[in-house]
Amino acid sequence: MKSFPLTPRQKKYLKDRRLEKKFTKQLNYLLKNPFHSSLNLELIEPKNKGLYSFRLDRQYRVIFVFVKGDIEVITITNHYR
Repeated sequence: MKSFPLTPRQKKYLKDRRLEKKFTKQLNYLLKNPFHSSLNLELIEPKNKGLYSFRLDRQYRVIFVFVKGDIEVITITNHYR
């Protein structure tokens, strides 16, 4: 399994919030073991769309989809806004 490259906007979002290191760490966990406990991986609503999220920290989440077994990040978001 691999990850599609982030868009420039996603990279800027991570950089502006100093989340690059956390993102890399959590993405590596996801690529090696999607059920790693620190990810808090979940299928989000509506479930038929195949959108998943994993935790960067208590505040930020990454929303992604599986595309032919690989990971494509859709957005990185503040979970509580």
